[in-house]
Amino acid sequence: METLSSCKEVTLVFPAYNEAGGIEQAVFKAKETLANITKSFEIIIAEDGSTDGTGEIAKRLSTEIDSVLHLHNDKRLGRGRALKRAFKSSTGAILVYMDVDLSAEMNSLESLINSIKNGYDVVTGSRMLPDSLVQRSLLRTFASRAYNGLVRFLLGSPVRDHQCGFKAFKRESLFRILDKAKDDHWFWDTEILILAVHYGFRVNEIPITWREGKTSRVELISDSMNMGFHVLSLWWRLKGEKTLFRKK
Repeated sequence: METLSSCKEVTLVFPAYNEAGGIEQAVFKAKETLANITKSFEIIIAEDGSTDGTGEIAKRLSTEIDSVLHLHNDKRLGRGRALKRAFKSSTGAILVYMDVDLSAEMNSLESLINSIKNGYDVVTGSRMLPDSLVQRSLLRTFASRAYNGLVRFLLGSPVRDHQCGFKAFKRESLFRILDKAKDDHWFWDTEILILAVHYGFRVNEIPITWREGKTSRVELISDSMNMGFHVLSLWWRLKGEKTLFRKK
């Protein structure tokens, strides 16, 4: 496994499973954007057991570009575990992840990072804010609103959009809760936000421009039912706490 010797200001992680068609473009766009934000950054491709050549492309990029690190898993870990492994391999003071399909446009990356610099522990892009520009099907819009409504109702979360794959963390804050997140796959995005709220972190949402990815890997019905189950499980896990908003 390759390592980067010096600490960076920003680490950006791309969780990548069978993304051969888009990973190179995503890395070059991220590199160009980050270079205009900070002189100290690294990009980690958390390549999770891909079978379509993504690993070979990621390995080549890591040898051609000093700021790129490739983490390969022979067998698929799942989105949550792949992200956790990548963050533990990172050196950045500010930790960011986003999806390879660039559904969240890069023009919001600076705002995401600046929110952490301004004192927030966790910042998430939100498709539910009035100033957000969102293109997605009516069915997925309805499903997303229903899901986020359930999370807000059961878990008391003030966050409007829990599942957006465009988030940033203050390093020390994330590492306080990283091992407390148990989900291996899609629910990880929600779980990490709820844990941040639960431990009294400063959480911010920013408006984004977002377009539904053409190759979304979320299976609407099965994944929605599965994540609904995880919401109930997390509620049960945390219900013994006196309040979800206690400080530590």
